[in-house]
Amino acid sequence: MRKLRVLAITHESLVPPENPCDEEIERAPWKMDYDVLKTLHELGHRVKVLGMSNELAPIREAIEKFNPHIAFNLLDEFDGEILFDQNVVSYLELMGIPYTGCNPRGLILARDKALSKKLMLYHRIAVPDFAVFRRGLRVRRPKRLQFPVIVKSLIEQASAGISQASIVSTDEALAERVEFIHKKIGTDAIAESFIEGRELYVGVVGNKRLQVFPVWELQFGNMTGGMSRIATARVKFDIEYQKQREIKNSEATGIPEETLIQIQKICKRVYRLLDLNGYARIDLRLREDGKPFVLEANPNPQIAWGDEFAESAEKAGLSYQELIQKMLNLGLKWQPRRSKS
Repeated sequence: MRKLRVLAITHESLVPPENPCDEEIERAPWKMDYDVLKTLHELGHRVKVLGMSNELAPIREAIEKFNPHIAFNLLDEFDGEILFDQNVVSYLELMGIPYTGCNPRGLILARDKALSKKLMLYHRIAVPDFAVFRRGLRVRRPKRLQFPVIVKSLIEQASAGISQASIVSTDEALAERVEFIHKKIGTDAIAESFIEGRELYVGVVGNKRLQVFPVWELQFGNMTGGMSRIATARVKFDIEYQKQREIKNSEATGIPEETLIQIQKICKRVYRLLDLNGYARIDLRLREDGKPFVLEANPNPQIAWGDEFAESAEKAGLSYQELIQKMLNLGLKWQPRRSKS
């Protein structure tokens, strides 16, 4: 295996400390960064870590001094804006540096939940009914959007702004929750028909030839007492809450084989029509009648060791080291420019 010079780009606050203890790693916001960097070293690559804030100049300086073969992109925002991560990738393309993960166009299409849903609807892929509520405008629910609905940020990820209060059943509650997203999260809001059912995640890797991982499920454990079974920030990231409620991610079981195959085919279609490459996770809901609905596509999802993406990859036969190396290989093969004749 070729040993590479890898420029690992992350946020300056997520650069892991040297020699952290195991307990610190498990609960740290930089766990993914630590897992990836540790694995790159184990694979024998030479790694330079670059912590970014709000300037692109450090990338140019690192390229000039380190001359990397590839950049491992661990950013999910730039200068506090989630939509700006595509600008960093665009800059890498202008500099002629290969990188891991998704291209700028795919990031733009997938980050906007409404735009991506419109594209999926055009291609007859089932998504929940939805409506967008822009900041500064009065909240008016279209008649086609029936209650209950779940209110989210139009662009934010990682369940930002999602709680039990996100499920609403009246116009008054809808207006209140939209205002919450506008003021507290600072983005436009989207309200989607709430699909009762199982929460599924499907990992996809590849550029042209795609590999789809086994269907994974968020198991909500013993969430009772009228609580909606939704992926709130607490459900996803609060380790103590997960233990208390017996919440876990695991391979989806008890689903007919033909439905699993259908879901994987849908995810492959979504990946291609949104022009994704590198790796992504597609989130779905499986209704009680067996009909799958695509909620959203997540380019460059969390790839920490033990997270659902890495676990499903292992189920597919890829160890964590092999997964990280595959991401490097895919990045090296990606061609952002058209061949010159």
